[in-house]
Amino acid sequence: MPRLSRIIVLAAAVAVALSGCATISAVSTPSPSTSTAAAEKFDNCGTRVDFSDAAPKRVITIKSTSTEMLLALGLGDRIVGTAFQDGPVPATWKTEAAKLSVLSVQVPSQEVVLNSEPDLIYAGWESNFSADGAGTRSDLQGLGIATYVSPAACREVGYQPARLGFSDIFREIGQVASIFHVSDTKLLAQQKSDLAAIPRDKRGLTALWFSSGSSTPYVGAGIGAPQLVMDTVGLKNIASGVKETWTSFNWETVVNDNPDVIVLVDATWNTAAKKMAVLESNPATANLDAVKNHRYLIVPFAASEAGVRTVSAASDLATQLARLDLK
Repeated sequence: MPRLSRIIVLAAAVAVALSGCATISAVSTPSPSTSTAAAEKFDNCGTRVDFSDAAPKRVITIKSTSTEMLLALGLGDRIVGTAFQDGPVPATWKTEAAKLSVLSVQVPSQEVVLNSEPDLIYAGWESNFSADGAGTRSDLQGLGIATYVSPAACREVGYQPARLGFSDIFREIGQVASIFHVSDTKLLAQQKSDLAAIPRDKRGLTALWFSSGSSTPYVGAGIGAPQLVMDTVGLKNIASGVKETWTSFNWETVVNDNPDVIVLVDATWNTAAKKMAVLESNPATANLDAVKNHRYLIVPFAASEAGVRTVSAASDLATQLARLDLK
């Protein structure tokens, strides 16, 4: 079948599926949402979306943040496929995650997306939507497929958070709950309770959030999840003056600032151990106090981006930080 004909057929199938979903929702009402119907229509990173008629039933999640958000809200049964996952999910969701189909280890192609007949694609990054990736948001919308991007990852002026706060993350939880017409009450209560229990270190320690790189370090900067986590546990980010979520930095500044601790992002493709080796083999960074004394804090890559695991990432780092002896 020619590609154009195939896309038209699949688009018709999606339209039929959406019509069926509307009928189902009229018969079986989901758990009530704490949000109003108006909250189901909004501007998402510059794209108008409307989920007021029916909750999505067939969802593709791209990036761990989107998959884990749905698992945390008890919506794993809506996921028809995942892609571009950043690492294993926490033990809490392991059983449910094991049931999910993996469509692609990277961003899925539009052909793979269409074969899954989704009514929603929920992505962790705006760049996941492109002509050579899952498809542009406008093209997918034209095929009857809704799209949603984690608001913390918006890049357009006026949509990117000026400085990420937990209120932004909690707002996304509420927004996603409204999209699926379910309640966010239990999850938000747990998130806020866990956040309130995180101890804040009082020693005034400075830190480098080291994400990747060797000749040029790529670090957590001043407006995103790394900054939020460090603020929460009482660390002073040496790259806080850069108004980006992450940024290319330089070793000269790191050496001059000589951070008390270094946060290492642990990814399967670039492990914390590999980053330690980079720091310890570089003559300049090998003499940093944090490196000489092995003052490392470790965060899994999947927990390093804004989402439902940001609170737990901060809690875990606070525990690690409390164990460090800086004498």
